Amino acid sequence: MAVRLDEMDRKILAELQEDASQSLDEIARKVGSSKTPVWNRIRRMREAGVITRQTAVLDPEALGLEACFFVLIRTSEHEAEWQKKFLAALRARPEVLEAHRLAGDIDYILKVRVKNARAYDTFYQALISEVRIYNVTALLSMEEIKSTTMLPV
Repeated sequence: MAVRLDEMDRKILAELQEDASQSLDEIARKVGSSKTPVWNRIRRMREAGVITRQTAVLDPEALGLEACFFVLIRTSEHEAEWQKKFLAALRARPEVLEAHRLAGDIDYILKVRVKNARAYDTFYQALISEVRIYNVTALLSMEEIKSTTMLPV
């Protein structure tokens, strides 16, 4: 269920998404409020689950993780035990940045970040050794056109 947010809440969220390391004073100045009301709104949004965590956004290429693959997975297995094992395997792999279960012909899509094609193959070999998968298609991203963690608030 969506939490009710007013325009001030949305302005605060936009500022936090842009740079959560800003001081309360900076955020308050930018949204046209004072520090205490801004702090109270942030606290309320944390308690409501709107703000789930604060984190640093890193540059993957600066860390040598230059290859981004989108991995399309089809499975012939749909039992709860297989799914539990598959999800555990994905969660244990730091290369998997995102994993989604899909409607349609493809069962899952993964976003995988690695150094290069050889590192992807190592990831792939490890994954298929842990869980039986019917079909895997890996698509190499040639260029990242847009990537953001900012939600439209």
